[in-house]
Amino acid sequence: MNPKYAAITAVAGWVPDHKLTNKDLEKLVDTSDEWITTRTGIKERRILKDETKGTSVLAINAVNALLDKANINGEDVDLIICATSTPDMGFISTANLVGEAIGTKAMSFDVSAACSGFIYALEMGSNFIKSGNYKKVVIIGADKMSSVIDYKDRNSCILFGDGAAAVLLEPHNELGVVDALMFSDGSGKELLNVKRGSAFPYSEEQVMGEHHYFHQDGKSVFKHAVTNMSAAAAQIMQQNNLSADDVAYLVPHQANLRIIDATAKRMGVGNDKVCINIEKYGNTTGATIPLCLWDFEKQFKKGDNIILAAFGGGFTWGSVYLKWAYDAK
Repeated sequence: MNPKYAAITAVAGWVPDHKLTNKDLEKLVDTSDEWITTRTGIKERRILKDETKGTSVLAINAVNALLDKANINGEDVDLIICATSTPDMGFISTANLVGEAIGTKAMSFDVSAACSGFIYALEMGSNFIKSGNYKKVVIIGADKMSSVIDYKDRNSCILFGDGAAAVLLEPHNELGVVDALMFSDGSGKELLNVKRGSAFPYSEEQVMGEHHYFHQDGKSVFKHAVTNMSAAAAQIMQQNNLSADDVAYLVPHQANLRIIDATAKRMGVGNDKVCINIEKYGNTTGATIPLCLWDFEKQFKKGDNIILAAFGGGFTWGSVYLKWAYDAK
């Protein structure tokens, strides 16, 4: 009989040592600690300074920590899915690089869904587990956003940081991922993007025009994020007959404190149930939700109802309802 659920049985994260604070950014662009904190909730972010090192370095460190924590070897892993918007290269996949580093030839691939990438990958990994053919699946969220940020653009450079975190999914008959809602809308392509790829091949014009950097229409993206992320979280509660009292924690994508507040308000949950670490890491794109799980792991109790919610470029958005599977030591 195939397992009913895929449960998170371990979580680990890794961030670079270097901190880029709001005070540091005051020296680079016309901004202030007060302005950044008031509008985003961010105080500092971590940066992988070495330009020769890519997202795989972040991911490999997180996965090695995960394997140690779970007391398993790389060869025990059946599948690796890495959610990233900043892969080391066009191909091979970052997940493939992780597999090589940990010593497995298991299937591996990347998911590109911007800030919703981790919950997309989590839903996919859950279904692989429920097929009965996979027993240990590693889901990674990892991004080196500093590689696509223009540090002359005060509207974007204040938002992003680098980091990675990973979870281990295993079969469980009582606890784990209960439900998921995923959405996308390609009409948002001009509002938030990084124009690197086959339609935008490298050229002197592209580089000089700085098209290869992250761009967004902040006000428009904010409106879409508030509406869609909060709606997805509320919808998954409704279709699973969950009241605000039933929800132990909301683990939201860490893009902006105001978006997080709007989502919590739509769900009806108090601030004491909202996991927030945006002040330490900024927006690490695919890594924000698993980094939150890592930071708050010891607060979660076995059987807790937890809602994950995200919104990202594309647009992509969605929510996951899971029952936490263990008490952290």
